[in-house]
Amino acid sequence: MSPHSNDTFEKYSKLIIDYARKNYDKMFRQAGGYLKYKFIVPGSTYSNVLWDWDSWLTNIALRELDGIDDISEYERGCILNFLEYVGEDGRMPIFITPERLISEFETEEDMNTHKPCIAQHALFVCENSGDFGWLRDKFPKLEKFMSFYDNNCKHESGLYFWLDDFAIGVDNDPCTFYRPKKSSGSIYLNCLIYREKLALAKLAKGLGYEGKCKIYENDAEALKNAIQENCWDERDGFYYSVDFNLLPVDKSKVLHEGAPRHWNCLIQRIDVWSGFMSMWADIATKEQADRMVKEHYLNERTFNAPYGVRTLSKLEKMYSLAKTGNPSCWLGPIWGISNYMTFRGLVNYGYVNEAKNLAQKTITLLGKDIEQNGVMHEYYHPDTGEGINNPGFQNWNYLSINMINLVKTL
Repeated sequence: MSPHSNDTFEKYSKLIIDYARKNYDKMFRQAGGYLKYKFIVPGSTYSNVLWDWDSWLTNIALRELDGIDDISEYERGCILNFLEYVGEDGRMPIFITPERLISEFETEEDMNTHKPCIAQHALFVCENSGDFGWLRDKFPKLEKFMSFYDNNCKHESGLYFWLDDFAIGVDNDPCTFYRPKKSSGSIYLNCLIYREKLALAKLAKGLGYEGKCKIYENDAEALKNAIQENCWDERDGFYYSVDFNLLPVDKSKVLHEGAPRHWNCLIQRIDVWSGFMSMWADIATKEQADRMVKEHYLNERTFNAPYGVRTLSKLEKMYSLAKTGNPSCWLGPIWGISNYMTFRGLVNYGYVNEAKNLAQKTITLLGKDIEQNGVMHEYYHPDTGEGINNPGFQNWNYLSINMINLVKTL
């Protein structure tokens, strides 16, 4: 059989679904210690830790799996555990263990907080169950959390920045990793915040707060405009992160006074997969998406690999397939989540054949791993499909089931 034939797709789809049904319950944990509610873990070495965007995306994945036990307590528990620990300034833990609420890394000033995805997680649970009421008393905490980003991470351009490079999710993205504090206007971060604002609007509407709904819709639209204005590069036809590490405008400076800068950020022309998140988030225009697909997604010299989307273009000098943890390697390896988000972006803009092809690559990648090794890995070699690190990882790899189900409708 061809590596990506329909027969191969069906074979590995069944293998992934069967594997998920046998192993999904290994990610469930009972309440205890700082974790007051049942919760979901990524699996493997993350054995007893509740993580921010991991729990959200794992929840989405598990809801695609038919015939499993009721997981409602666990999915709500992920959200409620985090909302237990919203500080007065809106800061929320990135992760929680039964023994420890705040890691030794989160005690410094200007450290990152929980990624902007908890409202999106809450909305998913509410819409899936048809019940918004359980969240009513907690909604102010979601708003306070969003205010942390508005008050501490918002740039004059209207974009948002990371406070530092700790636990950004895409760990060693060179647009943020080892860069000065508050300097990275990450396209990944801004796409997440855009979707978080929209999620808050929908939650507010579901709870009957029409005025708040409009406020968050307006916030989202303003951010979308800022992303389009500052992160789109017409020259390259791609969405990039931007650099805020600029000297302040001082008109008293003799060498500057005649023509002070009129720009408030600089494009970082580093080809990172998260540029495709502008399609996942429905920020790119149709014309922009067309250029991104033709000039970047389909380019085998940069992103397009036999097993999916390289997380960093193969032409970048930082490209690496090293086996690393803390930080994990996002400098080229294939990750299930980057394949999935790019896939959803392709679907959003009507690139059906490209979406189907990426789904086939992803299903083959994960199915072969299960077939040959009995487990899935956290990330993979883009050319050979070999698992690079962390065997036993489950987490968002199960989003492949979402891809399987969606492909059937295309």
